[in-house]
Amino acid sequence: MIWETCFDSPAGRLVLTERDGALIRLRFAPAEYSVDDPGETDLLLETKEQLKEYFAGKRKAFDLPLSPQGTPFQAEVWRALSEIPYGETASYREIAEKIGRPRACRAVGMACRRNPLPIIIPCHRVIGKDGSLTGYEGGLAVKECLLRLEQGGVYHV
Repeated sequence: MIWETCFDSPAGRLVLTERDGALIRLRFAPAEYSVDDPGETDLLLETKEQLKEYFAGKRKAFDLPLSPQGTPFQAEVWRALSEIPYGETASYREIAEKIGRPRACRAVGMACRRNPLPIIIPCHRVIGKDGSLTGYEGGLAVKECLLRLEQGGVYHV
C-alpha cells in the first residue's frame, strides 16, 4: 500500500510517500498542494520528526528505511551522495570519480536530478567543479539555505 502526506517545512511544502514500510519519495510541492487522504503512518510521522530536527540544526543524518527507485547507475550515485559528510560538498566530478566512472560527470548530474529523496539523500551537497551552485529540484535558493544550515547557520530564505 502507498501512503502519502504533506509536511510544511522551512524549505516549503514537502510531499512524503511511503510504500511497503519504506520511504520512496520526497518532493517539493506548491503551498496549496494537498493530499486527498493523508496517511499518517509511523514511518511518515518519524520522517516528519527527523526533518524537523534537521531543519532545527539538531540532526545531521537521517535514520529511515528508504527504497528509492532507479537504475543501478542512479542507485550507485545516490549511495555516493549519502556518503558526503554533513556540512561538506562534493563536485559532480568527485562523485563520478568516487564511483569509478571519472568521465560520467553529466550522468552523475542526471542521477542527482532524478533523486527521489532530496534532502534525505543529500544531492544539495553536490556543486559545480568551480564551486558554483547548480540546479536543484527545490530551487537554488533552497539549495543555498540547506548548505548554509549544514555549515552552522540557520535555515533562512
